[in-house]
Amino acid sequence: MNAVVISLRLVVSLLVQRILALTIGEIGIAKIGQLRNLIQMITSTSSLGVFNGIVKYVSEYREENSKLKDLFSTTFVFVFMGSILTSLILLVSASWITRELFGDLEFVNIIRCLALLPIIIGIHRVFQGIIHGLSKYKAYAKIELISYMLSVVLLLIFLNFYQLKGVLFSIILVPIVQLGVVVSVFRPTLNKFIKVRWLKFKIPFFKELLAFTLMSFVSTVLLNYIELDIRTTITNKVNINEAGYWTAMNFISRNYMAFSSSLFSLYVIPKFARIYSWTSFRIEVTTIYKTLLPLFGLGMLLIYIFKELVIEIVYPNFLGMELLFKWQLLGDFVRLASLVVSHQFLAKKMVRSFILTELMSLGLFYVLSKYLVTIYGVEGVVMAHFYRYIIYFWVVLAIVRNYFINQKNANY
Repeated sequence: MNAVVISLRLVVSLLVQRILALTIGEIGIAKIGQLRNLIQMITSTSSLGVFNGIVKYVSEYREENSKLKDLFSTTFVFVFMGSILTSLILLVSASWITRELFGDLEFVNIIRCLALLPIIIGIHRVFQGIIHGLSKYKAYAKIELISYMLSVVLLLIFLNFYQLKGVLFSIILVPIVQLGVVVSVFRPTLNKFIKVRWLKFKIPFFKELLAFTLMSFVSTVLLNYIELDIRTTITNKVNINEAGYWTAMNFISRNYMAFSSSLFSLYVIPKFARIYSWTSFRIEVTTIYKTLLPLFGLGMLLIYIFKELVIEIVYPNFLGMELLFKWQLLGDFVRLASLVVSHQFLAKKMVRSFILTELMSLGLFYVLSKYLVTIYGVEGVVMAHFYRYIIYFWVVLAIVRNYFINQKNANY
């Protein structure tokens, strides 16, 4: 079910990226990348990063109303606080943010409009967490497909009338579309699990969800900030066209990685949450590897072999992208293997391990990118992407194995 939806999204996304490449070029693609990074940061801060916490605790307490009552009361307090804070920062700093993202104030009104949306983004994120925690595969697939198709239609309409500015504006409207679809499709289940009379302005799950807030800040906010900074570095040290090539490469990467990201929250986190021994964990990881890695490996090999055709189909005239494929694909393959193991941190709320390994990974990416871009240009950034995940994989594997050994010893 998930594969069908992702495949349809992939086909449509390729067509949309081709249209964007032909109409707004490398510079437009780079600016879209800047805005998407900002929205990813807002997605985390508007809900204070509680998504994975909701997935974990809904999966564990789906039959315990008292626990769910405490969970959702805390969750909506977090969303309210995070959304208000995010909106205020966006409104007060709109001009500064616009200059940092785009170099001038041409799109400042888009940032001001975006400042009105964090509450919608936060609520949508909560509803998404419930869907994933309940492992509602069919509902998730239906919601994802409808939301994406409506968003594409919106983007194409605004592109036709307003060019780049229209595209950027349509992107900030996507959360409204997503929330509307979730409520329409998933309302009966939401009504069952979220009772309005339950919700109190109290935070009994504060400590539990705060851990996920810290993890989300590191993995989402810092990551997107670093991507913004690296794109700016490429623009300043090379040129904005090269920044557009790197952004385009990331778009392709995110499209084929989308299958794994949804699988992690739908299947891996709920499954790992119920595993308590190294043997069982190793068996489950091996099963996932046998299922995923050959498929992804074959797909990535085909993308590399036909990279010139991919560029011609998706990003005509973006010939500077060709050098980026090898390192990006190698890095993403190792990244996939790493992420399977590292989701144990989320499933078992291993906050310290998660934060330390994420900081290590992001630090490696940032430092290596800054260094290698001066030697190899934009290719140095994707080289840094590969090198950091080689190191990250072995560190994460060692930490998870050590966790289970300590748990076993503690039980004796």
